[in-house]
Amino acid sequence: MSSYYPRTKDLTRTRKSLTESPPSSPSPTDKNYRHDRLSRYDSSGESATDKPLGRTSSYTRRETRLAALNRQEQDSTTKDYKKMYAEALHENEKLKSRLQDSKHELAKIRSQLEKVTQRHDRISERSSVLESEKREKQALEKRVSNMEDELKILTELKSDNQRLKDENGALIRVISKLSK
Repeated sequence: MSSYYPRTKDLTRTRKSLTESPPSSPSPTDKNYRHDRLSRYDSSGESATDKPLGRTSSYTRRETRLAALNRQEQDSTTKDYKKMYAEALHENEKLKSRLQDSKHELAKIRSQLEKVTQRHDRISERSSVLESEKREKQALEKRVSNMEDELKILTELKSDNQRLKDENGALIRVISKLSK
């Protein structure tokens, strides 16, 4: 009996590991086996042995459903890949055209920026020229006003000098008359 007990324990372990293991993809031999098994069933999903008994196996119905789903999935994935490829190409073309539009717009904006920069440079050159001209003008105006002031002083000095000469001449005449 002691030798019997461990085998039962191993058997339950094996059953548990089979039920708990994750489903794996069917191998090619499993597919062939399933195909052979499905071919033994008629379109209602009942086997020839089940018909006389009048019962349908849920397992066989499940198998036929899975086989049909697998065929549909394979067909749809093939179509999906073609559709996805076509969509990707279409999207690619859209993006290329948008990129070209963006490049044209960028070139246009760059040319406008260059024009504005040149205009600004000319204006700043003009403003710097105008600024320097203003400074020169102010300096010249100041110099002119200083020269006018000096000219006024010179004319006053000349008139004073002439008056003094006249007085000097008159005094010399008076002194010469007195000395005679």
